[in-house]
Amino acid sequence: MAASRKKQAASDMEESVPLDMSPMIDLTFLLLVFFMVASHLITVQIDRRVNAPIAKNSQVAKDASGRVVVNILADGTVWGMDRMELPTSGAIQDYVEQARIQNEERGVSPTRLNLRADQDVDTRIIKRVVQASGAAGVSEVIFGSLAVDSK
Repeated sequence: MAASRKKQAASDMEESVPLDMSPMIDLTFLLLVFFMVASHLITVQIDRRVNAPIAKNSQVAKDASGRVVVNILADGTVWGMDRMELPTSGAIQDYVEQARIQNEERGVSPTRLNLRADQDVDTRIIKRVVQASGAAGVSEVIFGSLAVDSK
């Protein structure tokens, strides 16, 4: 009897059992949706009023975290994100310092100034913005430009 039971168990193991893949596919899609929702999307707000200079060696940054975007229009006015005008050096310094403090609270370091100046802006205005940012504790500056298609 024991031998017949062993033969029966062996024949049961040889039978193929169909594998249902639908739970695996469902799990894969759920994980995909989870990571899409949970991931941190990098967005840099672009002010369409700024006609950025063209540079043939410009590159797209790989890491946009910790950036404070400041736009300088052709007429020399300085604007922060969310279309907030920064009329004085003190206002620029306060704006950059608040952004730096917020980044430090979130654990993002270092804070970088992303300066998007119009190609017709006087360099003295750019210097004023960079100096105000330095006074706010931000020493890294990224100058925004457009890439030239080399084809």
